[in-house]
Amino acid sequence: MPRPLALTLGEPAGIGPDITIAVWQRRLELGVPPFYVLADPQYLMRRAKLLGISVPIAVVEPGAASAAFATALPVVDLGLAVTAEPGQPDPSSAPAAIAAIRRAVADVVQDAAAAVVTNPVAKNVLYRSGFAEPGHTEFLSKLAAEMTGVHARPVMMLWSPELAVVPVTIHLPLADVPAQLSSALIAETGRIVARDLSARFAIARPRIAVAGLNPHAGEDGALGTEDRTIVRPAVEALIAENIDARGPVPADTLFHAAARATYDVALCMYHDQALIPIKTLAFDHAVNVTLGLPFVRTSPDHGTAFDIAGTGSADPSSLVAALKLAARLVARKEPAPSAAAMR
Repeated sequence: MPRPLALTLGEPAGIGPDITIAVWQRRLELGVPPFYVLADPQYLMRRAKLLGISVPIAVVEPGAASAAFATALPVVDLGLAVTAEPGQPDPSSAPAAIAAIRRAVADVVQDAAAAVVTNPVAKNVLYRSGFAEPGHTEFLSKLAAEMTGVHARPVMMLWSPELAVVPVTIHLPLADVPAQLSSALIAETGRIVARDLSARFAIARPRIAVAGLNPHAGEDGALGTEDRTIVRPAVEALIAENIDARGPVPADTLFHAAARATYDVALCMYHDQALIPIKTLAFDHAVNVTLGLPFVRTSPDHGTAFDIAGTGSADPSSLVAALKLAARLVARKEPAPSAAAMR
């Protein structure tokens, strides 16, 4: 029997519990792989009752989760009671969310689970509890170092069948981006992307399109010098390492259908340059994948949606895609001869 996926509850007051319950209820229709939830089982029972969904819950250890999945929602009890109401995080929220992430990584490292899938967290809630990391991704990198000794640089990729994008800089004010960009950062990101697309996505030689920072990729310095002095040297360094990279490419012509057919992933210079196109093309089914880690981690590409938590109106499509992609990446063995497997 295959190892299950370890699914964190995320922010308990958000839609994580709602979409988790909905996905298990429709597990046969949706064809999702077996998973277990790291959560307070009583809290999940209360949320299911609020949603009007009858869901049998089996409190298990990871080794029994796959067998239980057919007839009950498997829950690994973290021993932390959660009291937050939908849309109203309280002091019980952050400890539960953090403990779930930590336990999920431990289970994967110990081969009890196949991959980590994380429901959305609320960073402001975590920060108020004293959480020291900028976000999920950085915390996962810290846990990887603690539990495996691997000091990995995590890279966020947003993936969908239509488009895959990687922002080189992530949660920064736009005014701070040029100062944070460097040729070394872009090249290092490109190396990690190339390696993991080959190893995990079975793309023998990934094609990387590198977006320019400035309009028209700087017009050879007329609209900013960063593309000439920072981005282009990074692309040249990648090419010198036999990585199929090109750029800087003007971002305004990078995301139409004909352009997307020429690359496997777009390396973007800042958050919105990457996320606007993928959320336009794949808003309800894009997946956040963390590259660079010694284990597979995926997540829905949306937030906690406090305003609709507990209403039953949350769309579980992105969680379904995250679960399926995690299982697919774990199953990969050898790179395929072309990029077709990714599309």
